[in-house]
Amino acid sequence: MYRKTFRGYIVAICILLLSNACRVPAVSGRSEDRTTPATYGVGGDTANAAALGRRAFFADPYLQSLIDTALAGNRELNSMLQEIEIARNEVRARKGEYLPFAGVKAGAGFDKAGRYTLQGATEDEIAVRPGGGTPDPLQDYLVAVNASWEVDIWNKLHNAKKAAVSRYLSTVEGRNFVVTNLVAEIADAYYELQALDKQLEILESNITLQQNALHIVRVQKEATRVTELAVRKFEAEVSKTQSMRYDLRQRITETENRINLLLGRYPQPIARSRQATDSVLSGVVQAGVPSQLLVNRPDIRQAELDLAAARLDVKAARARFFPSLDISASLGYQSFNPAYLLETPKSLLYSLAGDLTAPLVNRNAIKAAYFSANARQIQAVYHYEQTILNAYAEVANQLSKIGNLEKSYELRASQVGALSQSIGIADQLFRSAHADYMEVLMTQRDALESKFDLVETRQRQMASMVDLYRALGGGWR
Repeated sequence: MYRKTFRGYIVAICILLLSNACRVPAVSGRSEDRTTPATYGVGGDTANAAALGRRAFFADPYLQSLIDTALAGNRELNSMLQEIEIARNEVRARKGEYLPFAGVKAGAGFDKAGRYTLQGATEDEIAVRPGGGTPDPLQDYLVAVNASWEVDIWNKLHNAKKAAVSRYLSTVEGRNFVVTNLVAEIADAYYELQALDKQLEILESNITLQQNALHIVRVQKEATRVTELAVRKFEAEVSKTQSMRYDLRQRITETENRINLLLGRYPQPIARSRQATDSVLSGVVQAGVPSQLLVNRPDIRQAELDLAAARLDVKAARARFFPSLDISASLGYQSFNPAYLLETPKSLLYSLAGDLTAPLVNRNAIKAAYFSANARQIQAVYHYEQTILNAYAEVANQLSKIGNLEKSYELRASQVGALSQSIGIADQLFRSAHADYMEVLMTQRDALESKFDLVETRQRQMASMVDLYRALGGGWR
């Protein structure tokens, strides 16, 4: 009776310890908010420019060729491909963990036990018996197949594999995000290069204009209508403008080299259209609705996949608190003489065992891993939400910038027209002695600056359209 009661206590204690081992600590957390505003504040059109392929958005064939070259030779992009390969191999490794492991084992050896040991005394006792005795030293030969398998009762290994799949897909989206930024950087630098070409063209025209004005001043100085001061002022202005030519050429060289770096090649001239490319500015800006960013933006999709992986990591960490079942088996032949190694069934050996283990005490390492997984999940939620906020702000900023630059361009174009006309007027007044040389100089200087500003404003417009295309999630398809 007492024995039965004691046995019951033992069973109850084991159940209590097992239940305590399976108890999972509670943690605080939060879920992500996928709610986005209905519009960007500029209407509710569902059409989205990101749906256009980059060849449709960037019609310039020279720019298309540069982008194609960059997609094949950019070092950062090629490095991302290796990250994808690493993540793919991680999926293979995780998948193999919840499948049975099997191996072949072969071995040979010998053993000599001491006379005054239990094994040695036993062998001597056997040897003195009729027909008894074993080889001395005792040889051992073995050929066997071993297998082991952790039964994934709580989906610990399966969730770890799914987390690896999510991270693999995340690296794919990371590459898409790099492609988007790469395409935008190349297009931006290309349009900047075209703007510098246009400024150099304007500068050459202005140098010719100033040299003609200098010739007139020299003639008037010989006629004593102006002083030597006027001649020197015009000569200084011509020299200043000519020096700007080399500054522009240096900027052109640096911009070309920046493009070559993005293309993954050594410095060389960049083939480009010499005419202004305004095709990007044509048509109505199609921003769509903010909810489309969740599908189009690679960085948002990457953050979402990282969040999914973090959730699965929490599940896998939680499963470590529960008992694990390991099954092991072996089958083979073992003998002390090679001649008897393959005799069946005398030399045959086999085994089958199952182990059920659960952590009982000192679970700090498991708890720490579980709490860390939860912290990373919450961190992934915040990162996901912050990525959406950044995407929305980028699109809203670019839409506002495009509208303001359009108004600024109209006013600067009007300024250029007025100053271009004033150059001819100032020249006529100077010839007829109704204006001094300083008015001519200032008018030419203001006209040159206004033309430069007009070109820069156009370049900023095109850069804003490219940035909007990138912000909407285009370029990677």
